Amino acid sequence: MRYSDAVTRALLPFALLGLIVACGGDAPETEADDAEVEMPFDVATAGHLQGMVLFEGDPPPPEVLDMSSEPDCAAQWDDQPMRDLVQVSDGHLENVFIYVKEGLDGMDFPRARDTPVMDQVGCRYTPTVIGLMPGQEITFRNSDGLLHNINSSPTVNRGFNISQPVNMDTQRSFASPEVMIPVRCDVHGWMRAYIGVVPHPYHGVTGSGGSFDLRDLPPGEYVIEAWHSQLGTQEQTVTIATGETAEVSFTFTSEMLGTAVVPLGEPIYPHRHHAPHSAPATR
Repeated sequence: MRYSDAVTRALLPFALLGLIVACGGDAPETEADDAEVEMPFDVATAGHLQGMVLFEGDPPPPEVLDMSSEPDCAAQWDDQPMRDLVQVSDGHLENVFIYVKEGLDGMDFPRARDTPVMDQVGCRYTPTVIGLMPGQEITFRNSDGLLHNINSSPTVNRGFNISQPVNMDTQRSFASPEVMIPVRCDVHGWMRAYIGVVPHPYHGVTGSGGSFDLRDLPPGEYVIEAWHSQLGTQEQTVTIATGETAEVSFTFTSEMLGTAVVPLGEPIYPHRHHAPHSAPATR
């Protein structure tokens, strides 16, 4: 074998890896694309919103995950791998996306500069629900060191399908508001996550205590939405006054399982002319 042929074959996998990672989706936006935007109100006049999300009834039992095909992932679990679609701790509901749905019309906010991370550990997404602003980068991380892919299925934004065959980070962003964007791994069918994109910084995700805290809201009346991947949505109207903290709570119930409407539109196929017209929306 000629020396040049040997070099070509040695470098080919790395070239292919670069092509795989590059396919499917726009390049992340840069700070140069973002004109300087100042807060559209005097923060000294702001108020705050605190709240709690509760769950009544018996949550469904966790699903058993068969990771026999991925022993490296299974080894990261102390017990049988499980997935809780509804995570409840002492009556408090986790993984609820909370955001201001109405009341901030006409206000432009500076883009958030932090870069949240959605990791893949033990063949599951961590966290499974996350919030962004348009143009804000998110890092998709592969900490497992084995083949994953991140397949987003937005309705408004352009979708992407990123392959991550090794330990690596990939950055992406979404140009337009959208609640919610489903994300899945086609290699491991149980892996699901959701991304909420809203045009302001007033959003959050409940943790094990079911609480949320939206700070520095301009005074006014707002519609607050609570979104859950299995239980649907709820809305409440709250009034924020200068220097005061308003409180609100949401209660989801076991009766909502299987009956609630979870807002997720039909996904956009970037290469529609290559996809069958009847391609189903996988959630």
